[in-house]
Parts: sequence; structure tokens; C-alpha cells
Amino acid sequence: MDGFLFFKDFAVSISHFRIMKYVMIIILSLFSENPSSAKDSTLIMFWNLENFFDYRDSGNGTADTEFSSTGQRHWTKKRFYAKCNAIAKAIMWIGSEKGRMPDIIGVAEVENRFVLERLVYATALKKYDYGVVHYESPDPRGIDVGLLYRRSFFKVLSSRRCPVTDSCSSGTPLLTRDILEVKLKKTEGDGGRGDSGSELILLVNHHPSKYGGDSGIWRRKVAMARLKEAGDSLVSAGVKRIVAMGDFNDTPDNPVFQKLDGLFINKALPLYNKGYGTIRYKGKWDMIDMFFVSKNSFLHSSMEIARIPFLFVRDNTFAGEKPLRTYSGPKYVGGVSDHCPILLVLW
Repeated sequence: MDGFLFFKDFAVSISHFRIMKYVMIIILSLFSENPSSAKDSTLIMFWNLENFFDYRDSGNGTADTEFSSTGQRHWTKKRFYAKCNAIAKAIMWIGSEKGRMPDIIGVAEVENRFVLERLVYATALKKYDYGVVHYESPDPRGIDVGLLYRRSFFKVLSSRRCPVTDSCSSGTPLLTRDILEVKLKKTEGDGGRGDSGSELILLVNHHPSKYGGDSGIWRRKVAMARLKEAGDSLVSAGVKRIVAMGDFNDTPDNPVFQKLDGLFINKALPLYNKGYGTIRYKGKWDMIDMFFVSKNSFLHSSMEIARIPFLFVRDNTFAGEKPLRTYSGPKYVGGVSDHCPILLVLW
């Protein structure tokens, strides 16, 4: 009996030790200097959601018909909401990893406002009070960019679409995705994160793709020139804090990015130089999703690529893993995107 009591007391002591150990770990983590969880930082996310279409056929082109309940892809209501929930789960995974949900989320390849509203109001994200900024663009496939933001921490001062125009053709807009410009201001209820009232300009991009080879480079040059024009205009107006994000469909070593020299710092360049990427093509990672920050505007900023474990699948053709897409060719496989999300911390 005495032996039993000894081991019982010993087990209780061990249990108490473990509890105190975990308490100390939590206390130390609260006081650690982790910029991504610091109260005075802002966490921004960008993600190309790859063909995030409404399941209804609105008669807005062949892609709209293809991605509908009666279309070639059999994009049903059930599959649509499964993708909504998978995106929400991924964002919440990032929130768990970082100890906080993203304050701002830029997205690409979304069909309309409906899909974004279903994402933030009809999934587990609804408790995080995200607002939506979206405009229709003239892209032939009917895909746009958009922005989500935490309404508890930010309010929209202004927003507008910046059509990508070619100065060599009398300013005629290209049939591609507009650049989305949003001015946000921190609210009084931001929980002490940063100076209340500080303003931040976001420029969300999805530049013309390389489908059919690289013959569309001139279109990406036009898009880059439009981004430069938008940034220069903001700086001339006295704006200091600007973040450009997006899928640029080129890697950081492409000369097209030289247009942004002197205006922005490419936060993806150091990661690219180390061999990292956001999309995998023929077994090779390429960095085409990026963040740019205006020069001399932020004390610190850092970018990283979010590798979400449950959104990866084994690459059967090449060694390693790749992001799990919604469709593999015509076959529905239930993933989200061929792109990895990227994160930017400002503090």
C-alpha cells in the first residue's frame, strides 16, 4: 500500500511538473520577440486561388459556363463550398501557426464578389469579421483580384480599380485583370497594434499570364508600367506606406521588374535567390507571387511562403510534393490552388 501511495504521489508530482513546464513555455512565448506576433505588426497574406468560380452560370463567357453545375467541370454547389471551407481552413491554419489571423488578404483568380462573400460569411471565417473589396475587371476569363480585411482593425478610406492601359494605343485598356488600389486606416479598436489612424495603401496585382509561350511579355511590361505609374502617383500625393502584392507571372530576375527600382523593394528576391518558389512546374519551384514595399516606409518587413501540409500532394512525375489543385486536368481532386500563399509581416 505504501508503495502504491509513493507511485501515486510521484505521478502527481510529475503531472504538476509538466503543467508548470507548459505554463512556463506559454509565458516565455508571450514575451518572446517574435515579429509575426508582435502587437505593433501587421500580417498580410496573398493567395492566387486558381479558378475560384461561382457555381452558377451567369452567361459571362466560356470559363463561367465551364465552371458551373452544368458545365464541363461539373462545378457544383457542393464542390464550391468544399473549396470555400478548404480556403478558410488554410487561412485558420496560418492563424494558428502565427498566433493571429491575417489582418489583410489579397486574392487573385476570383470570379466575382459572391465567391468572396461566401468565403468570409458562410465558413468558419465569419467570426473573424472580414470585409470585402472587389471590382469587376475586363479579363476575358472573368477572373479578378480582391481584398479581404479585418473590420475590427481597419476601415476602408477609399478604393478603386486601376485599368491596365497601353500608352502606345491611346490608353486603350488591355483585356486583363485591373490593379486594385485600397487605402486602409487602422481603427481605434485595433487592440493597440500600431499607431491608431495610420494609413496603408495596398495594390493587388495579377499580371497577364504566359499561356501560349512567352509572347505575352509585352502585356506584362504594360502591367508593370501601370503599377509603376500608380505607385509614383501615390508617392507624389505624399503617401508613404505602400504594399504591392500579387501574381506577377515572372520571376524576380526578369528585367521587367527594373521599372520598380527606386520605388519599391522586392521582398521575394532573397527567397528566390535561395531557390524557394510559390508554384511548381515540371518539378521546379518558381517564384511568381511576391510582395513589394515602398522604400524607406517601414521599419521592418519580412516575407515568407506558407507551406500548408494538408494542401500538398506527392508529385508522381517528379520527386517531392506539389500544391494540390482543385482539378488535375479535367479530373476533380478537391484541392485549392497550384500556388502557395505568401505572407508579409510589417512592424
